[in-house]
Amino acid sequence: MKQLRITVLLGLFVVAGVVSWAGARLWDTLGSLPSVPVAAPIVLALIAVVLAATALSLRARLRAQRERRPGAKGVDPLVAARAVVFGQASALVAALVSGMYGGVGVFLLLEQMDVPARKDQAIYAAASVLAGAAVVAAAFFLERVCKLPEDDDTGNGPGAAARA
Repeated sequence: MKQLRITVLLGLFVVAGVVSWAGARLWDTLGSLPSVPVAAPIVLALIAVVLAATALSLRARLRAQRERRPGAKGVDPLVAARAVVFGQASALVAALVSGMYGGVGVFLLLEQMDVPARKDQAIYAAASVLAGAAVVAAAFFLERVCKLPEDDDTGNGPGAAARA
Protein backbone atom coordinates (compact mmCIF):
# COMPACT_ATOMS: atom_id res chain seq x y z
CA MET A 1 0.00 0.00 0.00
CA LYS A 2 1.42 3.35 -0.97
CA GLN A 3 1.59 6.25 1.45
CA LEU A 4 -0.37 9.44 1.01
CA ARG A 5 1.54 12.21 -0.71
CA ILE A 6 0.83 15.80 0.19
CA THR A 7 1.61 16.88 -3.37
CA VAL A 8 -1.18 14.68 -4.73
CA LEU A 9 -3.64 16.06 -2.20
CA LEU A 10 -2.59 19.65 -2.91
CA GLY A 11 -2.89 19.00 -6.64
CA LEU A 12 -6.43 17.65 -6.19
CA PHE A 13 -7.28 20.65 -4.01
CA VAL A 14 -5.99 23.18 -6.54
CA VAL A 15 -7.56 21.51 -9.59
CA ALA A 16 -10.92 21.13 -7.84
CA GLY A 17 -10.70 24.75 -6.65
CA VAL A 18 -10.00 26.15 -10.11
CA VAL A 19 -12.74 24.07 -11.75
CA SER A 20 -15.18 24.99 -8.98
CA TRP A 21 -14.33 28.70 -9.24
CA ALA A 22 -14.87 28.63 -13.01
CA GLY A 23 -18.08 26.66 -12.59
CA ALA A 24 -19.35 29.12 -9.99
CA ARG A 25 -18.68 32.03 -12.34
CA LEU A 26 -20.52 30.27 -15.16
CA TRP A 27 -23.41 29.20 -12.95
CA ASP A 28 -23.79 32.71 -11.55
CA THR A 29 -24.12 34.17 -15.06
CA LEU A 30 -26.88 31.67 -15.86
CA GLY A 31 -28.91 32.18 -12.72
CA SER A 32 -28.46 31.81 -9.02
CA LEU A 33 -25.49 30.03 -7.53
CA PRO A 34 -26.41 27.09 -5.26
CA SER A 35 -25.63 27.73 -1.62
CA VAL A 36 -22.89 26.10 0.43
CA PRO A 37 -24.62 23.78 2.91
CA VAL A 38 -24.13 24.39 6.61
CA ALA A 39 -23.63 20.65 7.06
CA ALA A 40 -20.51 20.53 4.88
CA PRO A 41 -17.99 21.64 7.53
CA ILE A 42 -19.83 19.66 10.20
CA VAL A 43 -19.61 16.39 8.26
CA LEU A 44 -15.94 16.96 7.42
CA ALA A 45 -15.18 17.74 11.07
CA LEU A 46 -16.97 14.56 12.17
CA ILE A 47 -14.88 12.51 9.74
CA ALA A 48 -11.73 14.14 11.15
CA VAL A 49 -12.83 13.27 14.69
CA VAL A 50 -13.52 9.63 13.73
CA LEU A 51 -10.11 9.34 12.05
CA ALA A 52 -8.32 10.90 15.02
CA ALA A 53 -10.19 8.70 17.52
CA THR A 54 -9.35 5.60 15.49
CA ALA A 55 -5.68 6.62 15.36
CA LEU A 56 -5.54 7.26 19.10
CA SER A 57 -7.24 3.96 19.88
CA LEU A 58 -4.95 1.98 17.61
CA ARG A 59 -1.89 3.78 18.97
CA ALA A 60 -2.82 2.90 22.56
CA ARG A 61 -3.50 -0.73 21.65
CA LEU A 62 -0.26 -1.04 19.69
CA ARG A 63 1.72 0.51 22.55
CA ALA A 64 0.17 -1.89 25.06
CA GLN A 65 0.90 -4.80 22.74
CA ARG A 66 4.51 -3.67 22.25
CA GLU A 67 5.05 -3.30 26.01
CA ARG A 68 3.47 -6.73 26.56
CA ARG A 69 1.04 -5.49 29.18
CA PRO A 70 -1.09 -8.24 30.72
CA GLY A 71 -4.54 -8.31 29.18
CA ALA A 72 -3.47 -6.11 26.27
CA LYS A 73 -5.79 -6.44 23.34
CA GLY A 74 -3.81 -6.88 20.15
CA VAL A 75 -4.47 -5.22 16.81
CA ASP A 76 -5.43 -7.40 13.90
CA PRO A 77 -3.30 -6.41 10.89
CA LEU A 78 -6.38 -6.42 8.67
CA VAL A 79 -8.11 -3.92 10.98
CA ALA A 80 -5.08 -1.63 10.81
CA ALA A 81 -4.95 -1.94 7.02
CA ARG A 82 -8.65 -1.12 6.73
CA ALA A 83 -8.21 1.90 8.97
CA VAL A 84 -5.37 3.18 6.80
CA VAL A 85 -7.40 2.68 3.62
CA PHE A 86 -10.32 4.53 5.22
CA GLY A 87 -7.99 7.37 6.16
CA GLN A 88 -6.46 7.58 2.71
CA ALA A 89 -9.85 7.55 0.99
CA SER A 90 -11.13 10.19 3.39
CA ALA A 91 -8.12 12.40 2.71
CA LEU A 92 -8.58 12.16 -1.05
CA VAL A 93 -12.28 12.98 -0.85
CA ALA A 94 -11.63 15.78 1.63
CA ALA A 95 -9.05 17.31 -0.71
CA LEU A 96 -11.58 17.30 -3.56
CA VAL A 97 -14.45 18.63 -1.46
CA SER A 98 -12.26 21.28 0.17
CA GLY A 99 -11.04 22.39 -3.22
CA MET A 100 -14.59 22.61 -4.47
CA TYR A 101 -15.75 24.72 -1.54
CA GLY A 102 -12.53 26.72 -1.64
CA GLY A 103 -13.18 27.65 -5.28
CA VAL A 104 -16.74 28.68 -4.51
CA GLY A 105 -15.50 30.62 -1.47
CA VAL A 106 -12.96 32.52 -3.56
CA PHE A 107 -15.65 33.36 -6.10
CA LEU A 108 -17.92 34.61 -3.34
CA LEU A 109 -15.14 36.69 -1.80
CA LEU A 110 -14.22 38.30 -5.10
CA GLU A 111 -17.64 38.82 -6.62
CA GLN A 112 -20.48 38.63 -4.12
CA MET A 113 -19.40 40.07 -0.76
CA ASP A 114 -21.88 42.94 -0.92
CA VAL A 115 -24.79 40.49 -0.41
CA PRO A 116 -25.14 39.52 3.30
CA ALA A 117 -26.33 35.98 2.54
CA ARG A 118 -23.22 35.41 0.42
CA LYS A 119 -20.98 36.41 3.35
CA ASP A 120 -22.43 33.51 5.31
CA GLN A 121 -21.85 31.22 2.34
CA ALA A 122 -18.21 32.34 2.18
CA ILE A 123 -17.81 31.60 5.89
CA TYR A 124 -19.29 28.10 5.44
CA ALA A 125 -16.95 27.53 2.50
CA ALA A 126 -13.92 28.63 4.55
CA ALA A 127 -14.98 26.39 7.44
CA SER A 128 -15.29 23.49 4.99
CA VAL A 129 -11.74 24.06 3.78
CA LEU A 130 -10.45 24.10 7.36
CA ALA A 131 -12.39 20.96 8.25
CA GLY A 132 -11.04 19.28 5.11
CA ALA A 133 -7.51 20.15 6.23
CA ALA A 134 -8.31 18.55 9.60
CA VAL A 135 -9.40 15.37 7.80
CA VAL A 136 -6.13 15.29 5.87
CA ALA A 137 -4.11 15.84 9.07
CA ALA A 138 -6.00 13.08 10.88
CA ALA A 139 -5.47 10.74 7.93
CA PHE A 140 -1.72 11.39 7.99
CA PHE A 141 -1.68 10.76 11.75
CA LEU A 142 -3.59 7.49 11.33
CA GLU A 143 -1.24 6.40 8.59
CA ARG A 144 1.77 7.17 10.78
CA VAL A 145 0.31 5.23 13.72
CA CYS A 146 -0.30 2.14 11.58
CA LYS A 147 3.05 2.26 9.78
CA LEU A 148 5.21 -0.81 10.22
CA PRO A 149 8.75 -0.29 11.49
CA GLU A 150 11.34 -0.07 8.72
CA ASP A 151 13.55 -3.07 8.06
CA ASP A 152 17.20 -2.32 8.74
CA ASP A 153 19.32 -3.85 5.97
CA THR A 154 22.64 -2.91 7.58
CA GLY A 155 22.20 -5.36 10.43
CA ASN A 156 22.74 -2.72 13.12
CA GLY A 157 19.11 -2.17 14.11
CA PRO A 158 17.01 -3.76 16.83
CA GLY A 159 16.84 -7.51 16.42
CA ALA A 160 20.24 -7.67 14.68
CA ALA A 161 21.56 -9.98 17.39
CA ALA A 162 18.62 -12.32 16.86
CA ARG A 163 19.38 -12.56 13.14
CA ALA A 164 23.08 -13.26 13.71
